[in-house]
Amino acid sequence: MRRLTSLFLAAGFCVVVGSAAQAEPGNVEAGEDVFKKCRACHEAGPEAKNKVGPQLTGIVGRKVGSVADFSYSDANKAFGDKGAVWTEDELFKYLANPLVYMPKTKMAFAGLSDEQDRRDVIAYLNQFK
Repeated sequence: MRRLTSLFLAAGFCVVVGSAAQAEPGNVEAGEDVFKKCRACHEAGPEAKNKVGPQLTGIVGRKVGSVADFSYSDANKAFGDKGAVWTEDELFKYLANPLVYMPKTKMAFAGLSDEQDRRDVIAYLNQFK
């Protein structure tokens, strides 16, 4: 899907023409591949268990820092204590750079700079309710 976005100025008028790509929805299969970067610390799915990081089954819609039997950082617990919930939008922001989104988190991961990778991994995680 594309939409018009280039700008021309003439005689005091502004006209929009051209095209720019809109965001593509997340792809579960591509997200499974992206999730390989996360598997050293996380699991997701029916049999998922906590590892270095918490299991991610049901993360979309879950209160931040709320997986039982996982020792979260104080920063993560503080977010959860304020009522923060992992929505798709919040995960999208967090996965760009966890240390910027949540300073002092224990998650030592540089993030996923590619926006489509983030949409894809969220789609992958979202299938595990």
